[in-house]
Amino acid sequence: MGWVDALGWFGSALLIYSLLQARILRLRILNTVACLILIVFNLMIGVWPMVAMNVVLAAINLYFIIKLLRERTDDQAYAVLPVREDDAYLTHFLHVHRADIDAYFPGFTGGVPHGRLTYLVQNGDETAGVIVVRDAGNGTAHVELDYVTPRWRDFSPGEFVFRQSGLFRDRGFTEVLTPPGMVGPYYERLGFSRVGDRFRLAVS
Repeated sequence: MGWVDALGWFGSALLIYSLLQARILRLRILNTVACLILIVFNLMIGVWPMVAMNVVLAAINLYFIIKLLRERTDDQAYAVLPVREDDAYLTHFLHVHRADIDAYFPGFTGGVPHGRLTYLVQNGDETAGVIVVRDAGNGTAHVELDYVTPRWRDFSPGEFVFRQSGLFRDRGFTEVLTPPGMVGPYYERLGFSRVGDRFRLAVS
């Protein structure tokens, strides 16, 4: 196999791999790279219909990547909706995402205990995540669950929740402590400071 053939196979494999991604921004980026590789490959072998198709696909991907990146920092893109801890939709959402929640929040037992502050993080009519908070007193909010679905993990809904929504400030909290033992925490880039196995944010 020559290097031109290898390039074509690699581009095709990357195109297929991109379609397996749950995270939509990652899917678009990988798909764009695959299209660019296939443009070069098809130019070299002179298959012009495939060149044209991949140019169009790359342009479509770039349009949506720019759109998604703009929404990533748009404080109008998300809404935080309070729900009861026994809300039927919340219970269903937690059940559907049980395995993923267990992987990232091994300390979260499953159901939401009575007396918790519970919120759905919405993007339009789609639920991007769930926040479960315990009021520990003295102005401290203990976050017990800060779950975001795979599709929305590239779009920083946590930045909106913790920095822009006013969720904690409006309820009189002065500090936020994140769940201990969370797998793959992202809080340091939001300005949290590490405290043992969790992170702390002073609410301003």
